[in-house]
Amino acid sequence: MSKSKGFMKEFKEFAMRGNVVDLAVGVIIGGAFQSIVTSLTENIINPLIGLLFQASLDDVGLTLNFGDKTVFFGFGAFVAAIINFIIMAFVIFCIVKALNKLASLGHKEEEPAPAAPTTKICPYCKSEIAIDAVKCPHCVSDLTEE
Repeated sequence: MSKSKGFMKEFKEFAMRGNVVDLAVGVIIGGAFQSIVTSLTENIINPLIGLLFQASLDDVGLTLNFGDKTVFFGFGAFVAAIINFIIMAFVIFCIVKALNKLASLGHKEEEPAPAAPTTKICPYCKSEIAIDAVKCPHCVSDLTEE
């Protein structure tokens, strides 16, 4: 019994992670959106193509007779599926691009840490000298460690 309770607990933790829930919501919304795009293709784009070419995409194909059997290869339906795919891919691309833009607006670019100084000022003549100098090249003073 304890193994099954542990398994169920582990499964619940897995299923309730944000990524899994987000993925499930995305799949459900994607499926609903696909029906909208399919309806757009079948009810608006296909009739427009049919009006232009005097044939519906559903009617475009090749019919072959094999004895007493007839086979219809629906190339038009395949083209309609390609149109569906292109529309879906374009819309998903636009959504992802917009989400990435929104995500980048919330993040500030971190400023790089200032570089370590490479020079210092001579305490005697106030000239700029190398940070590791032990003698000032301008006033020839010995520099003590500060």
